[in-house]
Amino acid sequence: MTELMNRLAALAQITDGDGLTRLFLSPAHRRAAALVKSWMEDAGLAAHIDAIGNVVGFNGVPGPKLILGSHIDTVRDAGWYDGNYGVLAAIEAVRRAGDLSFGVEVIAFGDEEGVRFPKTLSGSRAVAGSFDPAAFDGRDADGIRMAEALKNFGGDPDGVAAVARDKAETLAYVELHIEQGPVLEAKNLPAAVVTAIAGASRYQVTVAGAAGHAGTVPMDLRRDALTAAAECFLAIEAAARAHPHTVATVGAVTVKPGAPNSIPGEVVFSIDLRAPEDATRRAAAADIEAAVTRIAGARGVTCVLTQTHEAPATACALWLQDQLAAAAEAHGIAPFHLSSGAGHDAMAIAALCPVGMVFIRCAGGISHTPEESITAEDADMGVRILVSFLQNFVPERNNV
Repeated sequence: MTELMNRLAALAQITDGDGLTRLFLSPAHRRAAALVKSWMEDAGLAAHIDAIGNVVGFNGVPGPKLILGSHIDTVRDAGWYDGNYGVLAAIEAVRRAGDLSFGVEVIAFGDEEGVRFPKTLSGSRAVAGSFDPAAFDGRDADGIRMAEALKNFGGDPDGVAAVARDKAETLAYVELHIEQGPVLEAKNLPAAVVTAIAGASRYQVTVAGAAGHAGTVPMDLRRDALTAAAECFLAIEAAARAHPHTVATVGAVTVKPGAPNSIPGEVVFSIDLRAPEDATRRAAAADIEAAVTRIAGARGVTCVLTQTHEAPATACALWLQDQLAAAAEAHGIAPFHLSSGAGHDAMAIAALCPVGMVFIRCAGGISHTPEESITAEDADMGVRILVSFLQNFVPERNNV
């Protein structure tokens, strides 16, 4: 187990800046891909880096394949384990599992976080056969096109279409990941089987009122955009609480003119809305829109909601959930199922084949920061669950 934790620490040293920042197709991504490839080869896998920058290891058994994977890109100033753990644990699990009667691929995707370019999940979408070539025209903050960055990385834009796997030759996809939330720690459990990945809707909301002098406009004559937005924030929170397993976040707010002695005339804010069932998310979205409209009318301001993102929920295959739960029970872990509020490469791979996920506990539920932490014991338990799953895996492609 020390070797896995040491490898995670070594991978965390490969960064494009201070702390851990490793963006898609960056120099650090290229160095990390080469290192992961060498670890795949150490585990007996035939490994290569494909046209979109995925690192792929294969156990050499002909026939339909089971895919294991996660990602090795990070957010800015990231923790060590988000994505990286799932890749290195999968490599270790395949090594420990020994000879298997079916083909296994381990894939280290490079674009799960979507930090550098407008489009994300490029690697997993390419594998699933759903990559949109228009993504190549997207530019990063420095004006570099994705196609140019891919060529500089050593990839091949013209070869990306060939990365797609054949559905008939793909058994399933399983991803091991840190929970990124506090539930397992609160339950005192090291691991859980994931039931679904939440669908997500994002909006930009513009509230327009009337700016004015903070000292000269009476309270009953104000059309304060910020107080109207503040009431909207509470209504958004209430709407999420009213729907099961739904979360809503206002994470970015811009206030104009933004002076201490000026009444705010305009506020622009974001909404991130997620739920494991699309019908629930749509109902919450309708409640939010109605509340914002009501508040705007009562306060004499205008509110314009613009949807900026929509991703449907992804259900994990029941037969994979059952086999993963059995693997966890074999190691004395009480069955526990949990939905994922965060996005994962499994969302894209679901267009190719049935998907399953296992979460392991992380300290305090903290993720996307340098404080992200897991124990060596929990890291090892995730590997052991995956080994048991591999050694007892029964394909059921028509029973999802």
